[in-house]
Amino acid sequence: GQLQASGGGLVQAGGSLRLSCAASGSTFSSYVMGWFRQAPGKEREFVGAISRSGISTRYADFVKGRFTISRDNAKNTVFLQMNSLKPEDTAVYYCAASNVPSIWAPHISYDYWGQGTLVTVSS
Repeated sequence: GQLQASGGGLVQAGGSLRLSCAASGSTFSSYVMGWFRQAPGKEREFVGAISRSGISTRYADFVKGRFTISRDNAKNTVFLQMNSLKPEDTAVYYCAASNVPSIWAPHISYDYWGQGTLVTVSS
């Protein structure tokens, strides 16, 4: 399947954005979905993940309390709601899918990646 991320843009510090990631195919609900980001000159890092059912989530420490991941399996879409954005959140955000049925699965388990959407937070 393919993943298509969207919703990025330019926002002022303290603002909000909601990213979406639409998946093709009929097996979306069988994948753990993750969000990652890569800032200029830095390595890609984990942002958060959501279980196949959507019941369980986990987040990187730097986004806890600010970002929320959700999914709609009927619409094959996963979301990343980002609030209280900071300039250091500026990055290309990627969604990814993992066959390993655990939100604690290592990053290497994510086999499918979207093309990324750029989020720029101005100070």
